[in-house]
Amino acid sequence: MVQISEVKDPKAKDSSRTAAHTHIRGLGLDEHGIAKKVEGGFIGQTSAREGCGVVVDLIKSKRMSGKAILLAGPPGTGKTALALAIAQELGPKVPFCPIVGSELYSAEVKKTSALMENFRKAIGLRIKETKEVYEGEVIELTPEEAENPLGGYGKTISHVIVGLKTAKGTKNLRLDPSIYESIQKERVTVGDVIYIEANTGAVKRVGRSDAYATEFDLEAEEYVPLPKGEVHKKKEIVQDVTLHDLDVANARPQGGQDVLSMMGQLLKPKKTEITDKLRLEVNRVVSKYIDQGVAELIPGVLFIDEVNMLDIELFTYLNKALESSIAPIVVLASNRGLTTVKGSDDDVKAPHGCPPDLIDRLLIVKTLSYNKEEVQAIISKRATLESLSISAEALDKLAEHAVKNSLRYALQLLTPCGILSQNASRTEIGVQDVEECEFLFLDARSSIAVLEQSKGYL
Repeated sequence: MVQISEVKDPKAKDSSRTAAHTHIRGLGLDEHGIAKKVEGGFIGQTSAREGCGVVVDLIKSKRMSGKAILLAGPPGTGKTALALAIAQELGPKVPFCPIVGSELYSAEVKKTSALMENFRKAIGLRIKETKEVYEGEVIELTPEEAENPLGGYGKTISHVIVGLKTAKGTKNLRLDPSIYESIQKERVTVGDVIYIEANTGAVKRVGRSDAYATEFDLEAEEYVPLPKGEVHKKKEIVQDVTLHDLDVANARPQGGQDVLSMMGQLLKPKKTEITDKLRLEVNRVVSKYIDQGVAELIPGVLFIDEVNMLDIELFTYLNKALESSIAPIVVLASNRGLTTVKGSDDDVKAPHGCPPDLIDRLLIVKTLSYNKEEVQAIISKRATLESLSISAEALDKLAEHAVKNSLRYALQLLTPCGILSQNASRTEIGVQDVEECEFLFLDARSSIAVLEQSKGYL
């Protein structure tokens, strides 16, 4: 066979975007829950990662529902990265809802309602439904016509005969004309593998039978094996939704087909406040499904960054929500020390900007500032991620900036330094590129010093 392969242009740039936490792949723990020094995109913060690993184990064993943890530490020490790593460890099936404290203040809905909405986005429900279906390869598809009951010369489809074949036998089905419309929409032809739901009549085309795989077909086609078992069978269908999805589905106006009802649906605002009464009714139905074994509750993770932005009213509501029988795992993050709680009348300062009654409920995970060796490893890893080459002297100078000013400032300088070295036709970032960036861009301390020396703004 002739070998044909595409040749990629070496000068072509990678189209994938690089975000702040693109490199995070997990907590980087071994099988005993001990943090490796460099693993999963993390460098350092071993005690914090091991603490989060215990939280992940509690979540997986379903012993953490309705509880909360607080990630506390200076800016740029990886609090958001730890929350994302927890989500990576839990997998894509567990809901993860990240928000910032300021997101809850909205003119459209009450702030407490916005908090509860995000709460319910972080609670998953896995519904297991057993349906009766007819499944097989289509061996016959014959619509049968009858005289139009309204008169005239036209004819109408009275029913359709569909023959289905599986590895165990064949069946001929007489279907309603409405199902024939679904068959036409799915573009089903003889040789396709389909299944038809017995209760609703819904038709789903699975693919083309692999018996036709040797056909010369220019179109991209998915070939599937002939279904096993009988044509008529019971099939378990698993669907993952969140409680917020159920709230929205039940809050959406249904209405009738008259003009007033249709106008009411059009005039209804896009974002409506879901009442507590509706949520309680949804919870009641969900609890009934769980008791019957039809559904399984999957508590996800609600991550609230900058939790010190919340006010006393939201903190009180958060305490109540955590005591609910259906609640997610709440991960909070704050980079503040002793500070006043927003909305409180007194000037008493609280730790991390949270009221004492909430602090009592929290498992607090502390993040520490990085030392110079860890900072060098982080900058080096970030340079590799951004396809930049950096000299040892430039890396050392950027690490000094990270220790003296902040890690974020040093990482922000990395890309401009890469552009300067590229413009100067150098293969790697040198000290002169870092020095030029120091002249072009001020750090926080230098900016404050300039403002203190000047009479005006600058």
